Amino acid sequence: MTDTLTIPRPDDWHLHLRDGAMLEGVVAHTAAHFARAIIMPNLVPPVVTGADAAAYRGRIMAAIPASMTFEPLMTLYLTEATEADDVAQAHAAGLVKAVKLYPAGATTNSQSGVSNFDNVQGVLERMAEIGLPLCVHGEVTDADIDIFDREAVFIDRVLDPLRKRVPGLRVIMEHVTTADAVAYVQADTSGNLAATITTHHLIINRNHILAGGIRPHYYCLPVAKREKHRLALRSAACAGDERFFLGTDSAPHTDAAKLLPCGCAGIFTAPNTMSCLAHVFEEDGALAALEGFASRHGPAFYRLPVNTAMMTLTKQSDPVLYPEFVETGAGNVTVFDPGFDVFWRVEA
Repeated sequence: MTDTLTIPRPDDWHLHLRDGAMLEGVVAHTAAHFARAIIMPNLVPPVVTGADAAAYRGRIMAAIPASMTFEPLMTLYLTEATEADDVAQAHAAGLVKAVKLYPAGATTNSQSGVSNFDNVQGVLERMAEIGLPLCVHGEVTDADIDIFDREAVFIDRVLDPLRKRVPGLRVIMEHVTTADAVAYVQADTSGNLAATITTHHLIINRNHILAGGIRPHYYCLPVAKREKHRLALRSAACAGDERFFLGTDSAPHTDAAKLLPCGCAGIFTAPNTMSCLAHVFEEDGALAALEGFASRHGPAFYRLPVNTAMMTLTKQSDPVLYPEFVETGAGNVTVFDPGFDVFWRVEA
């Protein structure tokens, strides 16, 4: 039985750090385990320009404990007023590694997102020219589309036509949740399409949110789907397919905000993600595939080197204990509860 696993230090290809007191309270939980992370730009106001990204990066760097090494990989929030030249300049300077597409109203702080894709055509074409990836929150927001169908409809109505209009565009389907999305990525032969999968979507389905009572700390967007979709995600993640890689979508909200009558969408998985993933991959008989999923596939798609520093996970006989919540200056933030004991510990 394998009881140790050593892999290149992993990266998180989809992370929310927020700002201010929340940023200061949560960034160390990612920096403790991850070398780099793609930082989501949906602040209020959003990170739209290269200047915005440089300023936000400065705030992140200032919040990282001096004893830790961590590189935030910045993104820009795509709006219908985004300027192609600004995007290209930020990319050329090495500041920005991707642009994030939020359909207007799709998730937390997405009000400034895109409603008319004709208005961003020029930006997308420039991104294709320079090889800058587009990170896509893949859900439609039409009121007549069931929330559990929004991802599948987005693929047909929005994503596939968009990729045909800009065929050279490199796209990451973020936090995919359905067998439909998995199949769409698997069918692609262009080399320009990939997908991130979150830790929590490998573990929970929609019953975890609703069966036996409403559990707000399992509520996220895209919302968890039926069990058949969770199993499709597990299969994709554990198969070693380089088009799928880790993006935790760790998204801290204070408990006070999560427990409102209309609570926030987001699950905070940064502290225990690697322990949870080792459990999942071992359970599926695919522990050896964790290295690709967490450490190699993401850098390959982003055309970045694999980290040279290493991480060792050790399986112990007693459960690894994580705090129920972390304290921040903004308030307490509940840590994701996978619903089972984890025995894989990340060595210091």
